[in-house]
Amino acid sequence: MKPYNEEQTKKEQVEEMFDNIAPTYDRLNHIMSLNIDRLWRRRVMRIVRRTRAHAIMDVATGTGDLAIAMAKKINEAHILGVDLSEEMLSVARSKVERLGLSERISLEKGDAENLDMVADGTIDVATVAFGVRNFENIEGGLSEIYRTLKAGGKLVVLEFSMPRNRFIRWIYSQYAHRLLPRIGAAISKDERAYTYLPDSVEEFPSPERFTEILRSVGYSSVTRRAQSFGIAYIYVATK
Repeated sequence: MKPYNEEQTKKEQVEEMFDNIAPTYDRLNHIMSLNIDRLWRRRVMRIVRRTRAHAIMDVATGTGDLAIAMAKKINEAHILGVDLSEEMLSVARSKVERLGLSERISLEKGDAENLDMVADGTIDVATVAFGVRNFENIEGGLSEIYRTLKAGGKLVVLEFSMPRNRFIRWIYSQYAHRLLPRIGAAISKDERAYTYLPDSVEEFPSPERFTEILRSVGYSSVTRRAQSFGIAYIYVATK
């Protein structure tokens, strides 16, 4: 699925979409999630903190919320944030500088499927929050992240999912397809972006299928935990 259904590649369209919505992304994200996204990121941060990682890579870092949360709470860790969108990175850089975290967080424009700036086997933990469904090639992106991890390194993925409970699923669908695009269009002026985002959640593999994909590209000890009635899942996998 592509954000704009045009002839550009999905990668090019995702970059354009996030460039467009970058100035309002944080405000909209927290409003529309009722700040639950902050809770989910804190849970990811705690998982990473327990690994005592020093070299962390946050893929699809966006405006840097997860990278910042990890830098604040994980002593001596250095975080490399990578994202396709230069405009999202610009917002992230401003936040990092304002918080005095420039020595702890490096931000680079990059592609999850071509992490050329990272050598083989140098990363302790890689994280992806709400980014895997925007990969042009999911297996390709997961494999490239695998390449960068040290033996025994962890991948932690936070991603949306469709709730299993019929009532919760109905409420979620009504909100995602009726209210979210209207709010997104009013604030960001890009209605297509906030139509694509819920549609991409529905298209994303089920938790069971995504677990299989992780195993198929080489990860082991894959676990998953539902968040907020299955609206999102946290996956942990080991190289």
